[in-house]
Amino acid sequence: MIEWTDEDLMIRDAVRGWIEAEVRPNLDALDAGELPPYDLIRGLFKTFGMDEMARSSFASRIEKEKAGAGSTSGAKGEDGEERGPGGNAAMNMLPIIELCKVSPGLVTAMGVSLGLAAGTIMKRGTVEQKERWGLDLLTMDKVGAWAITEPNSGSDAFGGMQATARKVGDEYVINGSKTFITNGPYADTIVFYCKLDDGKDPRDREILTFVLDRGMPGLEQSKPLRKMGLHSSPTGELFLSDVRAGTDRLLSGGSGGGKESAKQNFVTERAGVAAMSLGVIEECMKLSVEYAKTRVLWDKPIGDYQLIQLKLAKMEVARINVQNLVFRHIEMQKNGRTPTLAEASAMKLYAAQAASEVAMEAVQLFGGNGYMSEYRVEQLARDAKSFQIYAGTDEIQVTHIARDLLSR
Repeated sequence: MIEWTDEDLMIRDAVRGWIEAEVRPNLDALDAGELPPYDLIRGLFKTFGMDEMARSSFASRIEKEKAGAGSTSGAKGEDGEERGPGGNAAMNMLPIIELCKVSPGLVTAMGVSLGLAAGTIMKRGTVEQKERWGLDLLTMDKVGAWAITEPNSGSDAFGGMQATARKVGDEYVINGSKTFITNGPYADTIVFYCKLDDGKDPRDREILTFVLDRGMPGLEQSKPLRKMGLHSSPTGELFLSDVRAGTDRLLSGGSGGGKESAKQNFVTERAGVAAMSLGVIEECMKLSVEYAKTRVLWDKPIGDYQLIQLKLAKMEVARINVQNLVFRHIEMQKNGRTPTLAEASAMKLYAAQAASEVAMEAVQLFGGNGYMSEYRVEQLARDAKSFQIYAGTDEIQVTHIARDLLSR
């Protein structure tokens, strides 16, 4: 794939029209953290029939699983649904790219609820668990959170995990806390990772995955945390004190248990950052080109100066490179192939750095105006920086890539 198809461009233009009508007028309230993003996301789903498509796809999948047909071969998408050869993988990427030109936090909030929370349940849950929690998340009728990061673990998510589940009779008693949890303050459904308290060395304990609901006794969800960027994506903390969960809330984990489940989600999340980065890069470049043409210094547009031209040229190189990564990912999905963890890490590492660098160069090109929020590049620069931190820091991506190379 070397360019978007005519069908892709029609989808893109339709999404752009919706964004202009629904998101841009609310941008100040979103960036101030005053407006939670969920009603806007639900509006997107209803406008493009994504909720009805999710219901239809879900019903078909559950019917097959109940009949014992299992799943067909193919790559799984962010909603846990199979993607066979020939599927319109671009439809998954284009809304991400377009939304990230305006409000990357909307994509983060939506992606965690769909790709991580719903995706984990749809890949690892029983039919009963999928029916109980999956559909409401896939339609965005309910908001999901994916809780793995802790105050004292960070990049050492598994080894340093301190949240525990102790078996008491037919139930588990869960204790611990999580931080930097996207959708945490508003989540209705929480996919929660913790360690089995079985007396083994803490670093050797089995990782368990539970599905929890808002309002369970002992579960506290904090108010949104204040942060540098992505203000349209609420982030919070979770505190669990003797939360009792039956075995009906325990996901099977499949091969490798909860740890393998989380690693598969890292692949989904990291590959998606490339599309998010492309949106930020394209918007920063568009704004920078327009400004370079209209901003006059010493009686000529600043775009006539070579230092400004160099900035624009580097932005275009970054755009082409990241777009090619996105196209490659789309082709992989079409052919039923999922990236390896190292491939997804390489995509994220390059794309996240490129987006952050382009956004900061856009601020520099705008000069004092770039530091003012009304010119928009300031917000995009703050938002883009998060790409180098969440879903694994740049340093963690380097580690995963290098380990893969050294293991060959």
